Amino acid sequence: MEALKIEGGRALRGELTVQGAKNSVLPLLAATLLGSGKSVIRNCPHLTDVTASLDILRHLGCEVEADGETVWVDASTLKTCEIPEALMRSMRSSVIFLGPILARLGMAGMCHPGGCELGPRPIDLHLEALRTLGSQVSEGPDGLRCAAVGLRGNDISLSIPSVGATENAMLAAAVAAGVTTIQNAAREPEIVQLQDFLNDMGGDVRGAGTSVITIRGTGGAPLHGGEATVMGDRIVAATYLSAAAAAGGEICLSGVDYRQLSPVSAILAEAGCMVKSEGERIWLKRDPATPLKAVRPIRTAPYPGFPTDAQAPVMASLCTARGATMFVENMFSSRYRHIDELRKMGADIRTEGRVAVVCGVEQLHAAALEAFDLRGGAALAVAALAAEGESALCGLCHIRRGYADLAGDLTALNAKAYYAEKE
Repeated sequence: MEALKIEGGRALRGELTVQGAKNSVLPLLAATLLGSGKSVIRNCPHLTDVTASLDILRHLGCEVEADGETVWVDASTLKTCEIPEALMRSMRSSVIFLGPILARLGMAGMCHPGGCELGPRPIDLHLEALRTLGSQVSEGPDGLRCAAVGLRGNDISLSIPSVGATENAMLAAAVAAGVTTIQNAAREPEIVQLQDFLNDMGGDVRGAGTSVITIRGTGGAPLHGGEATVMGDRIVAATYLSAAAAAGGEICLSGVDYRQLSPVSAILAEAGCMVKSEGERIWLKRDPATPLKAVRPIRTAPYPGFPTDAQAPVMASLCTARGATMFVENMFSSRYRHIDELRKMGADIRTEGRVAVVCGVEQLHAAALEAFDLRGGAALAVAALAAEGESALCGLCHIRRGYADLAGDLTALNAKAYYAEKE
């Protein structure tokens, strides 16, 4: 079994360009199904979730080419509406293919998706949105089945601003008949990029970035091919900022909009880091001799609030902060699985329900660690950078869903990190 070995106690230094965003590229790949021509997506990160998405597109009959970080998809040959269980189980975000398959072929079938176990997720919101657009939806032991004789625009009101449900509704409505309005839509930057891509493909989508999105559908006609360059991954950037806060040093990250990181950078600045930003560059500096300090309570919330995906890495960085910091996880019920692993390193963290209180300790120590989900695994890497000794982190299959080369990126920032067989 392969492990990521990380030697703690080295200050991070250097500059790094942040990879393309996982949470943007996956809906963009799904959107290519709506086009009758070839689409091109640039700055596509090398992630296992991306590989799984490309395998799904190929299975559906699309022609797919990949060269470095550029991917071409021609969905004019789309012919299959079913995604087999093996492909669906490979990633949670595979449900994003439901809307566009239904919109193009009038039917879609798939099992329930896989991915990280973070507690119940509102897939029912995806299905209710498709029902509102005129689809019949059935759920059984074999999974989900959707069918519609022409989707029709309608008013969709989401009970919570679900990112995935917003994206699926946008994708299905783009080729429906009439106008669709999504109320209480998610406002994430990735939603804006999806809107821009759909419009480049000939769609008519407006309002992304606000709580109301309006889509004027094509009446059943497919879109044409389009082009997109995937934005920088704000959660990867938040992870590396947390890493520099934990280990000390000075780093510069480029290729990501600093405004998307403001909830995280504000917390790290309050903890004692010097943070400055300009355009698509953000700098963080922390004197390794000066410990971090506890901050005000951190409550995860939909964008533009504090991102749930950044909760675990920031928590890891505050394990040696002076004082106590309270975290409240409002988005997912099982997003504290990294805490027991942090405790192995000497962290003092107390939990009750959705609340975790981190009481800073003098020093973390190296340990054999296991990642149980994507962001929790990243958090363990952050903690290992601040610990005494060399930690071994397993469960890399989770980390590789969202980090193209965690060891390589950390090495570029002066860390000692490498892959090796677990002893």
